[in-house]
Amino acid sequence: MEQVFHGVGKRKTAIARVYMQSGQGKITVNAREFEEFFRRPTSRMIVMQPLELTGHVGKFDISVNVRGSGPAAQADATKYGIARALLEFNADLRAQLKKAGFVTRDSREVERKKYGMSGARKRYQYSKR
Repeated sequence: MEQVFHGVGKRKTAIARVYMQSGQGKITVNAREFEEFFRRPTSRMIVMQPLELTGHVGKFDISVNVRGSGPAAQADATKYGIARALLEFNADLRAQLKKAGFVTRDSREVERKKYGMSGARKRYQYSKR
């Protein structure tokens, strides 16, 4: 049985579960083709960054389950998940991935809406009279 490497990536409210095993380089996201799911070229580029940096393009079949947030955050979450799966595959890649900033989780979240305001910080218009 082949070994499967697993990594979880999160960004905003997007959560990507990444499963990697040796293969021909086929990437599926939510049971759809990689190019079909991520239509923007920038999103595809973001997802491929860790593989290109470490020189593992075409060496792994990658299956991704991603949900929540929007397409840009899903691409970032997938990138982080792939980076963590690569670290599980080979811990020696850590220095290379850390230098590029792929090991650090972007912890910025949406601020909650407060009572009596129209948004998180925007107030309703003040009326003097």
